[in-house]
Amino acid sequence: MPGRSARPPKARIRYAVVGLGHIAQVAVLPAFSHARANSRLRALVSGDPRKRKELGRRYRGVVCTDYDGYEPLLRSGEIDAVYLALPNHLHREFAVRAARAGIHVLCEKPMAVSEQECLAMIDAARESRVKLMIAYRLHFDTATLRTIETARSGVVGDLKLFSSVFTMQVRDENIRLEARMGGGPLYDIGIYCINAARNLFGAEPIEAIGSAIRGGDARFDQVEESFAAVLRFPGERIASFVCSFGAADVSSYRVVGTEGDVVVEPAYEYAKGLKTVTTVGERRRTQRYRRQDHFAPELVHFSRCVLEDREPEPGGLEGLIDVRAICALRESARRGSAMPISRVGAEAAPDARQAMRKPPVRKPSLVRAESASR
Repeated sequence: MPGRSARPPKARIRYAVVGLGHIAQVAVLPAFSHARANSRLRALVSGDPRKRKELGRRYRGVVCTDYDGYEPLLRSGEIDAVYLALPNHLHREFAVRAARAGIHVLCEKPMAVSEQECLAMIDAARESRVKLMIAYRLHFDTATLRTIETARSGVVGDLKLFSSVFTMQVRDENIRLEARMGGGPLYDIGIYCINAARNLFGAEPIEAIGSAIRGGDARFDQVEESFAAVLRFPGERIASFVCSFGAADVSSYRVVGTEGDVVVEPAYEYAKGLKTVTTVGERRRTQRYRRQDHFAPELVHFSRCVLEDREPEPGGLEGLIDVRAICALRESARRGSAMPISRVGAEAAPDARQAMRKPPVRKPSLVRAESASR
């Protein structure tokens, strides 16, 4: 049973941001200024006293606590929701604790590091009657949603293929290089490719073939340097992608139909605008989208769902399906054979009505945090 009522206040949802690393400082915390109509930053949780002191001063009026104070904060009556920006291996623990205290959960992706952990989060939210949303920011991005709409409309014919490359050079000693924390390129950036393919095809994958490449760089003594993946979808459709922590910055995908294709490049960024090129026969159309705040729409949408008592999209099943695909790909790489994936039953897919335009945020000065990429 929840520790207190999960009913929200009538005006704004009060959030605690848990984990004050790079993504929290550069994107999540500034986004509250564009979500103030229904969302309020109320608390910061970090194990770093300098972060608590300096960020607490910057975002005046917030409660600051370390991780030992997380449980008391959950039951204090000061917050209604948490935004979990923690390392992947901590998502389940902190989400379940929040749900059991009657606190709504907005969790960064990947949802968790195993199917069992995802299911524990879903069950805890259901049992405590709180909302659970996974932070797929591109589900609110205009370029992404219009590409999904174009692909599913039949403009490029029957969809057949999806291919993607998402690569970056990760800094030495970054937590994304630690296996115990759920690191590696497949969890961190490959999940974008999986989610894009699923939403473009409007289906769940049914088979996974994966190959992990270690390379000779000392950075990759715990996790693979690169991962190559093939996912088979119903209707004999194929998605393939390569993600890497040891290559130059590339972020692109192409979806190919019987009559044409759509290329998105850059495809997964939040620090720059996206571009799409649609080709059908001899006709080519290029659309450029300005950089925008990808994180405020998540807050606005989740707060609406809490206030209006409706299920968020993307919810827990969205996160579970992607993690199942990741686990199947990893197992395929370990065994050296294809792995079947059973269907979960997807939630409502994102559509153009979810698009929200918010102006870009200015990059703030960082407190003991740095970008994952070199």
